[in-house]
Amino acid sequence: MERHITLGEFIVENQKDFPYAKGELSALLSSIRLAGKMVNQQINKAGLAEILGKAGKENIQGESQAKLDVMANDIFISSLRKRGEICGLASEELEDYLVFDDRIHKNAKYVVLIDPLDGSSNIDVGITVGTIFSIYRRITPEGSKVELKDYLQPGTKQVAAGYLIYGTSTILVYTTGNGVNGFTFDPGIGSFFLSHPSIKFPATGSTYSVNEGNYVHFPAGIKKYIKWVQELNEEENRPFTSRYTGSLVADFHRNMLLGGIYLYPQGTTAPKGKLRLLYECNPLAFLAEQAGGKASDGLKRIMELQPEELHERVPFICGNKEMVEKAEEFLTSCKS
Repeated sequence: MERHITLGEFIVENQKDFPYAKGELSALLSSIRLAGKMVNQQINKAGLAEILGKAGKENIQGESQAKLDVMANDIFISSLRKRGEICGLASEELEDYLVFDDRIHKNAKYVVLIDPLDGSSNIDVGITVGTIFSIYRRITPEGSKVELKDYLQPGTKQVAAGYLIYGTSTILVYTTGNGVNGFTFDPGIGSFFLSHPSIKFPATGSTYSVNEGNYVHFPAGIKKYIKWVQELNEEENRPFTSRYTGSLVADFHRNMLLGGIYLYPQGTTAPKGKLRLLYECNPLAFLAEQAGGKASDGLKRIMELQPEELHERVPFICGNKEMVEKAEEFLTSCKS
């Protein structure tokens, strides 16, 4: 009989792959797993519980918060605070980072950065949404309060990252720098089971994900790249297929499994890009690279960028390595 491996079993069996193997990863992912189950439950009953729609306030980026944004944020903060593995947390939904400096947390080694509910504008129409998380080892000495510099670390310093996707099934995907694995939630049993071992981008892809409604605002290199992917070329399997949902996690997940590229460049309406370096781009870049893909701002490796503020935005191009490099070629040629 085929053995079905749970997320907990997998973590224990692969604990040595975590850079600081003392059980912290297991506990942290256990908290994220539990919070993910709770958010999934709220999403599934959102209409019945009347928690769809806007919350009536804005986050730090000036974007309207959905009720589930607020709820998901509270759930993850509560779940992670209850354990002693982190000394602080930063969320896309909060203006400033949180400090956990009580007796339980002050000697913790890690901080978490999180986008509690990516794609929440799609909640009201039932489109897939997700959670993105990133884990760093603190810079400040244990026993002291965490500081801003603990969060403003380049993506190369991540010790773990991943996402939960809430769709036709709920899947948790994560990496600790030793490949990418995905676990599907079985609601009947209440456990996540290994369903996508050793995920790799296919050698080639034929899907591009971009909000073409912003085409007029894109830089010249991106415009030329889009025209190129739309050209007829049977040898190169073009034109590519356009697939864009407005949920970053959903588009990234599909492209990683089936092959494709995601683009959210800078433009006149988003001079620095729209996506957040710390909460979205770095964790997905870590996953992409571990799956054989690539993530770039069009010129530089995403994970080598030095963050300057908590809610910094950057252009984001991510997917199959060859596809990303082709987009970079168009951007470089237009700058030369």
